[in-house]
Amino acid sequence: MSDPAADTITQRIGSHPRYIALKRKRNRFGIVLTVLMLLVYYGYIALIAFDKPFLAQPIGAGVTTLGIPIGLGVIVFTIAITLLYIRRANGEFDRETAEILKEATK
Repeated sequence: MSDPAADTITQRIGSHPRYIALKRKRNRFGIVLTVLMLLVYYGYIALIAFDKPFLAQPIGAGVTTLGIPIGLGVIVFTIAITLLYIRRANGEFDRETAEILKEATK
């Protein structure tokens, strides 16, 4: 059986205007980061598929090609946007969630 008090708190939080705004902001942020990641990743894959000579250009006199640092850039970008999401989620989003919870349980 469910606890009626918990159901009431859940309903109050779910209908709270700040919670609805927070959900919208959090979802929008996640979608933006997802689209950026897809563009970067599939952009790199498209380069591999359609412009191999560009990626095969050597850097300097060595054997390293342009594709290596671009590929590493994709990995670094992935780590950077993950850290960005974690920082915002653990900071702004968690703070707002705690404030909303405090207001809803008064």
